Amino acid sequence: MTFEDTIELVGKAIDALGVAAIVVGILFTTVLFLARRGSAAVGADPYRSYRQGIGRAILLGLEFLVAADIIRTVAVSPTFESVAVLAIIVLVRTFLSFALQLELEGRWPWQQAPTAGREDAPTG
Repeated sequence: MTFEDTIELVGKAIDALGVAAIVVGILFTTVLFLARRGSAAVGADPYRSYRQGIGRAILLGLEFLVAADIIRTVAVSPTFESVAVLAIIVLVRTFLSFALQLELEGRWPWQQAPTAGREDAPTG
């Protein structure tokens, strides 16, 4: 087995981990959502928690998928064209990650989380 074959195999394994993280996260979140809907528990909105759980699963999966793309592109075929394609993929996935982060937490990733009870906490 050559170095390129090994790197390609590692990249595919990390891709599989990314897809598995998304699928397992969505399944787990769905089971929790259905269990919470069936009970009369008072607390957070179950639909909001469901969306946040799915968003977290997607974010985790995207991290794995980006890592796999980087490994395969840089280690196997570092041509200008492949690096340009990787840059576009990373830009799109980074935008998706930022959008999901904003959706989940109501703030950009570089903003501090507001501290409960602080009057000088940033609002936006």
